[in-house]
Amino acid sequence: MPTPERTSYRAIVTAGREILELSGPTGLTMQAVATRVGVRAPSLYKRVKDRDALLAAVTEAVIDDLAARLASADDDLAELAAAYRGYAQDNPEGFRLMFTSAAPLPSLDRAAAPVIRAAAALVGEEAALDAARLFTAWATGFLQMELSGAFRLGGDVDRAFDYGLARIIAGLRT
Repeated sequence: MPTPERTSYRAIVTAGREILELSGPTGLTMQAVATRVGVRAPSLYKRVKDRDALLAAVTEAVIDDLAARLASADDDLAELAAAYRGYAQDNPEGFRLMFTSAAPLPSLDRAAAPVIRAAAALVGEEAALDAARLFTAWATGFLQMELSGAFRLGGDVDRAFDYGLARIIAGLRT
């Protein structure tokens, strides 16, 4: 008689994302996920090859959620920046994980598409990828610093974000 199904790939990935946000990437272990979904760790290997595969699956889910959030925003860099920042604030550990080697290229392509379209509207198709990279590099650097508490000189961080965004968009328009 076959073993009954006690968990699913989706439940494993969901548990992995929850653990990631609570405990960071070092807390994302096969044992922690198994405990969360109510099975023994060896049972996970029926669905996920190893911890690297688990990390890749969680990363893909994180990026796909970001892609959905960005796709729901208008193709406007200011709205995309707000969605990107909101996502980073809601999912700080997942946001950090997106910039590791575990990030699958197809998911990154889906997340980048709205930004490239918005950049193309500002600078044209020929320079769209370069403009999207500039925007993404600035926004990602700002958000990484914000999430790590690196802005300690005082001032209003929201205002600084808006200021930088306005300057990036103005620069792209010229």
